[in-house]
Amino acid sequence: MITASAKKRENIAEYLLYMWQIEDLIRAYGLDLDRIEKEIIDRHTGLSDQQKKEMRDWYESLIDMMRREGVEKTGHLQLNKNVLIDLNNLHARLLKNPKFAQYAAEFYNTLPYIVEIRAKAGDNKKDEIESCFDALYGILMLRLQGKEISKDTLEATQQISRFLALLAKYYKQDYNNELDFDED
Repeated sequence: MITASAKKRENIAEYLLYMWQIEDLIRAYGLDLDRIEKEIIDRHTGLSDQQKKEMRDWYESLIDMMRREGVEKTGHLQLNKNVLIDLNNLHARLLKNPKFAQYAAEFYNTLPYIVEIRAKAGDNKKDEIESCFDALYGILMLRLQGKEISKDTLEATQQISRFLALLAKYYKQDYNNELDFDED
C-alpha cells in the first residue's frame, strides 16, 4: 500500500507492474486475508499498529474487488485496467502531436518487438501498451524464478523499458498539468 502510493506518484509504469504483482501475490495466498496478514503484513517491521491496519484494509479491499470483478484466478482489476486506458489515451495523443517526435521515434523502435509479442499471443491479442507491460511482467516473473533470459529477449526488454519509461515520464508531466501539447 505504501509502496503502491509512492510508485503511482513517481512512476506509473512501475506502479502498474507492482500492482500486477500484488494481484498475483493475493492469488498465491488464495485470497486469504488472514494468511496475507500473518505472512506479509506482520513481517513488516517498523510499522505502527495503525499502518498495519491500513495495510490490512488495503489488501482486504483488493481481495474484495478481485472477487466482485471475477479476477480471482486471472486478469486484472478494473483500477489497473483504468491505468492502461489512461496510458493508451496519452500514447495516442503523443503519437499524433509532432512536438513529441522523440516519443514517436522511441515507439517505432519498439514496434518490431511489440509485433513479435503480439504474434506469440495468438488469439489473446492486446493493445500495444499492454503488450509491452505483459513482456516486462513476464521477464520479471522469469527473473524471480531464476530462469535464464536470452540475449535477444534482454535486448527487447531494454527497448521496451526505455519506451515505457518515456511514456511514464510524460504521464507524470500530464498528471501534473506540465505537459504542453500546443504546437509552437
